[in-house]
Amino acid sequence: MAEKKNILTYKGLQDLENELQDLKVNKRREIAAKIKEARAQGDLSENAEYDAAKDEQRDIEARIEEIEKILKNAEVIDEDEVDLDTVNVGCHVKILDIELKEEIEYDIVGSTQANSLKGSISNESPLGAALLGTKIGDVVVASTEFGDFEYKVLEIERS
Repeated sequence: MAEKKNILTYKGLQDLENELQDLKVNKRREIAAKIKEARAQGDLSENAEYDAAKDEQRDIEARIEEIEKILKNAEVIDEDEVDLDTVNVGCHVKILDIELKEEIEYDIVGSTQANSLKGSISNESPLGAALLGTKIGDVVVASTEFGDFEYKVLEIERS
């Protein structure tokens, strides 16, 4: 079975590459120093600093592995080539929540970049999936575990 492609914007790709570089160069060095310092304190069986440092090291290595896997299967969307007639990954959309009469803005990104608190929703989320392929003026229904919600597409721009 082929692995799922990780859709990223160019900024998302840069952010992941920068994080990976920081983890490999800086964080690994910092954690190695913490482990060395904890070992110097003697008995490792009751050394909380050593245990904490080893846990942190495991977390760092897991994140490095996760980022490398994401990058290995990355498909980068060139925002300059995004069709602005329809909503696609790499678009910034303004929508109207029909029930609440409230305008909301989102960037449509791949699932690895999604952060709804920062205004980025995944193309795989209920709302993101409902918006894909729509045009200005279209009304979509996003089906969620909390019910169905209607939104009207007001604007489509580049992210």
